[in-house]
Amino acid sequence: MSASVRPLYFLAAWSLLFGLVLWLFPPAESAGADPEITRAVSLMHRSVEAIRRYRDENGPAIDARFDLNRTGLVGMETSPITTSLGHLEAKRTTTNPQFAGAVVRMFREAGLKPGDRVAVGASGSFPGLILAALCAAEAMDLHPLVISSLGASNWGGNHPEWTWHEMSVCLRQAGVLDIEPLAFSLGGDGDFGADMTAEGRDILERKILASGRPFLRPKDLPSGVAARLAHFGEAAGGGQVQAFVNIGGSFIDMGTDGEILKLRPGYNPAADVVIPPVERRGLIQEMARQGVPVIHLLYVKGLCDRYGLPWDPVPLPDPDASDSLPGLSPRPTVLIVYLAGMIFGLAWIARTNSRFGKKFPETE
Repeated sequence: MSASVRPLYFLAAWSLLFGLVLWLFPPAESAGADPEITRAVSLMHRSVEAIRRYRDENGPAIDARFDLNRTGLVGMETSPITTSLGHLEAKRTTTNPQFAGAVVRMFREAGLKPGDRVAVGASGSFPGLILAALCAAEAMDLHPLVISSLGASNWGGNHPEWTWHEMSVCLRQAGVLDIEPLAFSLGGDGDFGADMTAEGRDILERKILASGRPFLRPKDLPSGVAARLAHFGEAAGGGQVQAFVNIGGSFIDMGTDGEILKLRPGYNPAADVVIPPVERRGLIQEMARQGVPVIHLLYVKGLCDRYGLPWDPVPLPDPDASDSLPGLSPRPTVLIVYLAGMIFGLAWIARTNSRFGKKFPETE
């Protein structure tokens, strides 16, 4: 056997050995076998199905020109309750039930365990992300405490007849997800709808008053933060929550300090959050100041990149397929060993052929 051919036999034998190892010792765990991730994705899928079914039967009709997967979670380009600029592709991306599995991973990064209380501050701009967070909490037996504004950016929950409030009522009536919000606010600029039309503010005020939930009307940022902390504290039985989830770009949750724009999408330990003066401090920074980790659900492209989610998929991934779940990977150690062996073999080939003064034959 020539010295230049011998490394090829090594690579072939190494590949066969790798295949034998995977056959004898299949991956011990994948995301598809993870009961909490599987449950969260399945629950969000059933929630989307319930919302789609309701809208098909009762309206408002789903506009499939924009909601390509007909989820019922995509709103309108503009409406009286629209607060700010939003991007259609980002809103569609967050309707993917995989996001619920990704939020499970974020909750684990935060060290949450069954029974923990999770405060959720949400704008109506990303109904898909609110749904993902609630489904992840349900799958992990956590207790979410939700305060939501109803104003929403373009393509979010900005249909006057189909806000996050109507969606949550639909899910409770369908018996899929039974989570009552602690309180509502208008949202938008100043959290009192300064960037909405007068008609839009009137629409949302009537919805909130009819809901029977507390109506939060802050006079400024510090009072808005204090009111939400009081509601969360009361709901938590006087104790502290174990994590805070921010969804969207709520004025009260984000605050007005420019450093918030640098916050990493997804999980952030409290120590990573810059704490500004109280007059610019939102709920994110106040929670972090108290040592509470933050899960920041905004910047959808960044969330997709960090947690391995597809951008604007059509159709949505099959929720029952294990390879559709975020975080799927074969046994990492086996792959590392295999790749190391391949690199070693290729280096051997290069060295052998260099020693014999010729290039590796492409067709032999």
